[in-house]
Amino acid sequence: MRTIQITIDDSLLAEVDRAVKQLRTTRSAFVRDSLQLALKKQKTLYLERKHREGYAKKPVEPGEFDLWESEQEWENI
Repeated sequence: MRTIQITIDDSLLAEVDRAVKQLRTTRSAFVRDSLQLALKKQKTLYLERKHREGYAKKPVEPGEFDLWESEQEWENI
């Protein structure tokens, strides 16, 4: 693990400190967890964008998935 230095606004730091106190954790742990969540979100957004681009380049053709309709099972509620 490495130690880094960051610059942060006073108001944001105050919010972080409140959250850290409420969660009974440390600033470092809070920042690590927050960065991991942000990276996971970025990956999801990237994959969603690639998915949209793929369908834009090759849209679903009418009837393309009709073969699978008989395989679907819908639970009666």
